[in-house]
Amino acid sequence: MNLEINGAKILYTIHTAFGDINITQTLVMSWIVMAIITGLCIWLGHDLKVKNISRRQAVAELLVTKLIDFVHGNMGPQYDAYIPLLGALFATSVCSNLISLLGVWSPTADLTTEAAWATIVFILITRKKIQTNGLGGYAKGFLEPIFIMAPMNLVSEVATPVSMAFRHFGNILSGTVISALIYAALSAASHALFGLIPGTVGQVLGKIPFFSVGVPAVLSLYFDWFAGIIQAYIFCMLTCIFIKQAAGGD
Repeated sequence: MNLEINGAKILYTIHTAFGDINITQTLVMSWIVMAIITGLCIWLGHDLKVKNISRRQAVAELLVTKLIDFVHGNMGPQYDAYIPLLGALFATSVCSNLISLLGVWSPTADLTTEAAWATIVFILITRKKIQTNGLGGYAKGFLEPIFIMAPMNLVSEVATPVSMAFRHFGNILSGTVISALIYAALSAASHALFGLIPGTVGQVLGKIPFFSVGVPAVLSLYFDWFAGIIQAYIFCMLTCIFIKQAAGGD
């Protein structure tokens, strides 16, 4: 019996005195993604030189420069402390989204992955608000413009991580569903058309999904590559915006 949690299969269960710990596809693939990113960072960052740099070092410097420009352009130089966080979020999101191209389970296909990222961002946003306004000022903000708005303000505050998580998860999931539906439709169309050929030839050709060759690959450029990268970009962009707003920035 294959048990699942949020669509991810449970590969192994560890029984402890505090309860069962389920090792799911999401957990395993998340560690694999982190191992891949760590390996790339080690490879790109080793043996750095000041002169006569290699192409590998040029790529590493380009990535770091683009990341710094992204943070400075959206938040400002005073937020340099968030550069490692945003770089890690973007790299993890992109790698998690694109790893499904290898035919394995994508961690972002599990809502708990995006929920964990959004929770971390929410904690940072709340921390920045308290640092900027003080604990009393932060609590007072829930009573503005009048105290009866407190429940709505509280819902609005909690909605931030929820919307970030569902936006990322929903867009990635919708791309996967659309790709599957198109592939199934093309297979059915191929079967219906070639099945019109009489005799054994029609029966044989009708079983071959001719229309499914090429078209899904082209669509994959958008739904897997483009959508996967753009959703990672949007998640990091929202993180920048919310943290800057929490600090009182425009």
